[in-house]
Amino acid sequence: MAAVALIIVLIVVVGGLITLASSLRVVQQFEHGIVFRFGQVQRGGQLRPGAVRRPGLTAIIPYIERMQKVNQQTVTMGVPAQDGITQDNVSVRVDAVVYFRVVDPVKAIVNVQNYGYAISQVAQTSLRSAIGQADMQELLGEREKINVRLRSIIDEITQDPWGILIERVEIKDVSLPEGMKRSMARQAEAERERRARIITADGEFQASKRLAAAAEIMSQDPAALQLRLLQTVVEVSAEKNSTLVMPLPVEILRFFDKMSGGGDGGSQSAANRLDLRERLAKAEEDLAKAAEQPSTLESAEDVPPVIGLDDPRPHHGLARGERSDEVQGPREGERRGIAGGDRPAGGGAPEEEPPTDF
Repeated sequence: MAAVALIIVLIVVVGGLITLASSLRVVQQFEHGIVFRFGQVQRGGQLRPGAVRRPGLTAIIPYIERMQKVNQQTVTMGVPAQDGITQDNVSVRVDAVVYFRVVDPVKAIVNVQNYGYAISQVAQTSLRSAIGQADMQELLGEREKINVRLRSIIDEITQDPWGILIERVEIKDVSLPEGMKRSMARQAEAERERRARIITADGEFQASKRLAAAAEIMSQDPAALQLRLLQTVVEVSAEKNSTLVMPLPVEILRFFDKMSGGGDGGSQSAANRLDLRERLAKAEEDLAKAAEQPSTLESAEDVPPVIGLDDPRPHHGLARGERSDEVQGPREGERRGIAGGDRPAGGGAPEEEPPTDF
């Protein structure tokens, strides 16, 4: 009998130790424990006292209560890439990342089954919806707006019903078709070429204004041009592999120009052209006046004799090889002059001709 009683005591002690060990639970710092008593967490529409256990060592009633731990750390979940068509009819492939954590462990356990999978599905559908509501430029350059929109859509579904807070949603990558990538590359290249040409033209315009101002300043002092020439020579001579040919200084050329009388050639030629115009205008005016005046000759006898024709004289200054009879007077029987004419055959006096006016 003593042996049987000892065995029964040992069984009770071992059973008690096993029951005590099974009733003790350790809740980690990042966890919350939800205790179900006969499968209930709430009673009378309100949370049962002791239903949520804080981090630390806690005990439950074996075979009556059951505790389930809920992780409250921020979970990083990748959203699989989703194919969609943007608002401007461009096919894209977008993937994202969702950051969430449990703020109400009771709702996360009671109201949804496998809340991680549920959030993944909600994020995928919301991402496809956001792709359809945005255009390609917004997806590429204004991702912050897409992120805020996605977060608001997902958080509206999960926070109140499921007790899960969506902290952040980020779009990782936007994949474009190859044809669209080539088109965008050509557009970007054309835009850069346009900007380069505008910058070059602006630089040329500013340089031309500076050169014009420099030329105006140097034209006021001839020595400035010579100094600029010497500076250019110094810059060119810095290269050891070049041959420099020095022209004559400008002052020497001006000295020879002055010695030859061409120092003021431009101004003298301009003055000569002006004098020539004045003389031509005066000559035309004199000719016009002379044409308007009547002739002062009344008869043919008033015409002065022409030397060599009417008044034959010997000419001593004949050119070599010139015949002397070419400048002699008229032959006998011929009359030359303004009023002259042929004698009649009968030898009578010639008929008188009317005077000729010039």
